[in-house]
Amino acid sequence: MGHSPAATKKTSVVILLLTMTLLGVFPLDVILPSFPALAERFNTSSADIALSVSLFAIGLSFSLMVVGPLSDSLGRKKLLLAGMAVAVAGALGCMAATEYAWFLLFRVVQAVGCGCFVLSQALVQDLFVGKQQERLRIALVTASGLFISLSPLLGTWLQARLGWQGSFGVFAGLGLLVILKAWVLLENTPGTAARQQNIFAAYRRVFADLSFVGYWLISALAFACHFSFIVISPIIFMEQLQLSPYQYALALLLYGAAYVVGGIGAGVMNRYLQASTQIVTGLGLIALSGLLMLLLQPFELSVATVLVPMIVCTAGTTITRPVATSRAMGIFAHNAGTSASAGNMLIFICGGLISGFINLSASNLVTALGLCFLVLSAIALGLNGLVNRRYQSACA
Repeated sequence: MGHSPAATKKTSVVILLLTMTLLGVFPLDVILPSFPALAERFNTSSADIALSVSLFAIGLSFSLMVVGPLSDSLGRKKLLLAGMAVAVAGALGCMAATEYAWFLLFRVVQAVGCGCFVLSQALVQDLFVGKQQERLRIALVTASGLFISLSPLLGTWLQARLGWQGSFGVFAGLGLLVILKAWVLLENTPGTAARQQNIFAAYRRVFADLSFVGYWLISALAFACHFSFIVISPIIFMEQLQLSPYQYALALLLYGAAYVVGGIGAGVMNRYLQASTQIVTGLGLIALSGLLMLLLQPFELSVATVLVPMIVCTAGTTITRPVATSRAMGIFAHNAGTSASAGNMLIFICGGLISGFINLSASNLVTALGLCFLVLSAIALGLNGLVNRRYQSACA
């Protein structure tokens, strides 16, 4: 028997979401093996290139402030098409840049356009229900991990054949594909609850809910651990450990295995355990990774002493983020765009600021990472306890 048109359309939407997820690794991950080439091209240091990634994340967070609420009133399709067009223009500008200042400017333009990626969360909320939402979010986080683990290999291949401009060129091509698929698949149906609200009123409403803020902060702190490592990993592996871009890419393949394990674990837990238990388990793994990183400091720095703790951390991140995100998104289901923007704004502000702070600790990046994991997981565990007590009081 053939699939119904509705089922076929949902499958096509899932493919669109996966394509957006793949596209999301280019500005932050595929570019990593090109750090030395970018530093040479613009006559600056690899640390400055790493800081440009943090700047990208912060610029992205400000774009998110506008995209989600506007999508609630104007519709997801319009905002996705407009955002992708801006992101493609920014990528092409980066390719044409001849000076570091122009490169940074077009990176910010690209970041502003990439704010439309937040609409993937809103589309999940709009088009899927119940456990479908959590399962799809787990699949998207797991796919993101696989793409991230493979992206340095892709970046190395593109760098060898097309130079540092290669990742921006492929980004532009994929962006045009997303524009085409979104134009065909999506209907421009805005949300219903936010039509009469302005952006400030929409944000005031969602940020007034402490449970909403708490769950998104848990997701943001877990993401910051992963993002901080990604930003500084070229410095650790290619500068301090003197790995070639190809060796660096192979090392991160092992890192990607943690996403697979974490995704499988999250899927099993989603069927049998309460959300709070899943969050505590994931955050416990992040804390364990920080402790391992600090305990391994007396040994000589090596790929193993960095990757083993990071594999544990990433498994914890993959377990924590989908369930925390689903809990947060469910609180304002009729304001999915605003909810997704508010949460992802917190995520990228935390990721950008914390990774930038760690990057300043150039003398001992690994120690800074370990301490960061311990502190952030402790804060997130405290938040989870507060949110659960509030939830139980509301149900009593």
